[in-house]
Amino acid sequence: MSYLLRDSYNSYGIYLNSSKAANTDLINYAMIDYENARGLVNQSYTLFDLLESNMTAAKSEEIEFFITKINTIIESKSADVEEFSRLVSVIENDLNEFNNIPARAVSYAVDSSLQVYYDNIDTSLNNAISSIQNGDYVAADKNVSAAYLDNYEYLEAPIEEVNSTLMQQIEINMRENLRALVKNQTSLADIEAYISNIKDDLEVSKQLLGSSNTEQQPNNSRNFTMPSSFVSNAANIDSLKQGFGIYTGERRSMGETSEDFKGQVRNNIDTIRVKLDEVVSLYSKNDSSQALATARSAYLDSYENIEIPLRPIDPDFTLDMEIKFAELRNLITSNAPPDQVVSKIVELKSGLDESERFVSGIGVVAPAIAFSSSFSIIFREGLEAALILGAILTYLEASRNEKYKKHVYAGVVFAIALTAVTWVIAEFIIEISGAQRELIEAIAGISAVAVLFWVSFWVLNKIETKKWIEFVKAKVWQATTTGSFMVFVLLSFFTVYREGFETVLFYQALFSFAKYMELYVLAGLIVGMAVIIAVVFIIRKLGKKLPLRVLFGLTMGVGAFMSITFLGNAIREFQELGWIPTTHLLGIIPRFDINVATMTGIHPTLETVLGQVILLAIYLAGSLYILFIQPRRQQVIASMRKSVRDKDKKEQKGG
Repeated sequence: MSYLLRDSYNSYGIYLNSSKAANTDLINYAMIDYENARGLVNQSYTLFDLLESNMTAAKSEEIEFFITKINTIIESKSADVEEFSRLVSVIENDLNEFNNIPARAVSYAVDSSLQVYYDNIDTSLNNAISSIQNGDYVAADKNVSAAYLDNYEYLEAPIEEVNSTLMQQIEINMRENLRALVKNQTSLADIEAYISNIKDDLEVSKQLLGSSNTEQQPNNSRNFTMPSSFVSNAANIDSLKQGFGIYTGERRSMGETSEDFKGQVRNNIDTIRVKLDEVVSLYSKNDSSQALATARSAYLDSYENIEIPLRPIDPDFTLDMEIKFAELRNLITSNAPPDQVVSKIVELKSGLDESERFVSGIGVVAPAIAFSSSFSIIFREGLEAALILGAILTYLEASRNEKYKKHVYAGVVFAIALTAVTWVIAEFIIEISGAQRELIEAIAGISAVAVLFWVSFWVLNKIETKKWIEFVKAKVWQATTTGSFMVFVLLSFFTVYREGFETVLFYQALFSFAKYMELYVLAGLIVGMAVIIAVVFIIRKLGKKLPLRVLFGLTMGVGAFMSITFLGNAIREFQELGWIPTTHLLGIIPRFDINVATMTGIHPTLETVLGQVILLAIYLAGSLYILFIQPRRQQVIASMRKSVRDKDKKEQKGG
């Protein structure tokens, strides 16, 4: 507080001297000093409000009276600087008495490990002013960016503990407003005035930190210090980590933000993705300087905007992303191997998806797709198993071989048990995959596509009821002729386990993409199983009356949709890993929110769209061939054979 009042006195003296000059520019600058003097007194009064409760009533009234007199001098633009100085000295003496320290001693000194950041900020802001005086606004922008990104960020955590509102005010003024003034090449006078206000706020924060340090109890204090391993040109990760768990602002639920913010977040995430891809490209070309500048821009110009709606939803996740960006900058600065840079960018891209989910929420469309997809998976897999088992049991009853039914049931039980074991193993592999999780999920997605593709066309070939019954009869007849009960155990076991294995594969792929929609997936699974039980009952009661053509056609369509979805997501995962190049189509194809995008596999890149279009074309061509062209050919061949047989019969009769 004493420091602020002394600075105000100095600014007021400069104002009085400059206002008497004949030079118009000096007179204009004088008004800046005048406003600075007023602002510093106001800031000192803010500090006084914090200290007042610990003072005696008499001391409090005395200091408030003296501050009011200083304000009167400034407002009246009085030339009585001696009275100004006397009032400041009296206030300093009162404060020293209050703190029980010798007169003129410095009160509330901030920790030296934090003071270095204040000094660096002051230097960077002064350098920015010098650059503007030389007409170099580009250099000025670098200086103000360095003041915030390389210094103030490490003060945010300790300042937030003592005054979160002040921390946010300084952050916005430095990160957004000051940089906007510089980028718009605002006049030197306006920028100097704005920087002066920022310095005032920083001084208040420093005084608050110093005051807090003197009042903290040893067992409650949080030690905000700079580690000895800290390198001046590297991001101080340890300092950033001290910000976990100290957020005291408003809290919001997932998705609880305006539609405007949601749109802005999507746009910023798209911009960051493009810039991160540029970082990889630049770094691979050994252009570390530009790669670092691009990485800084990705965070400072875009992700910082995402933090505004994101922080109230999950402050610790927001800080974790901030740390990951800082780690990326450190890797580039230290010329780390390219694979480490790529690995960190993979983490960031995964975090960007998570950021969008937090801000956007899950919505309505994505959960509906998650439910229907889950229902479709268990329905199609369960339907195939139910139809085969139903046909087997029906044939055994018709052929009076019911003694084998218990062996069929035994195979089913073994298959279900092994399916459960397979699920546990798959979960374990994914859990221990760690940094390779994205790769595992991508491989699972591609595997699901391959299986769905094969199964869909296998089902399509069996779409005729007659063909299906012939297929089942052949298998069961083959089993009954051997007379071995193990044949029925194995037949039912592989029938169910094949579907069970596919189900595990499909659900693992679905769960990896349906983030925060797991309940909808489980609901689809439960409802699907209930429907399958109903279908089994119908099969046992109605036999061949089940509309197999319709059901098989439905499962074929579901399989095609799921495989196209999984393919789009798998290609995107490989793109995130850097295994497949990324050609952005932002603004060319629709950009869905992350939840709808992952439930449809539609992402704004050329590679994902091309892969999905090709697979869709194959499905359409295959369906056209199997459903229309192949039957016509078979009909023609059958007609020709019939004609030949008829001709042979006529010749035989004629002979």
